Amino acid sequence: MPAKSEKQRRLMGAALSYKRGENSHASSKIKEVANGMTEKQLEDYAKKPKGSKKTK
Repeated sequence: MPAKSEKQRRLMGAALSYKRGENSHASSKIKEVANGMTEKQLEDYAKKPKGSKKTK
């Protein structure tokens, strides 16, 4: 399930980075999100949703 907004996607991306050990200076909110979700869940939320292509 992708994030519903760009802000939510960025939060999940930051939490994923923290969980993988790439970001050691994370805020308490990011740590809380990272500890409450699995890496797979964070990946699903952080990925950009595929848009539908418009055809002529």
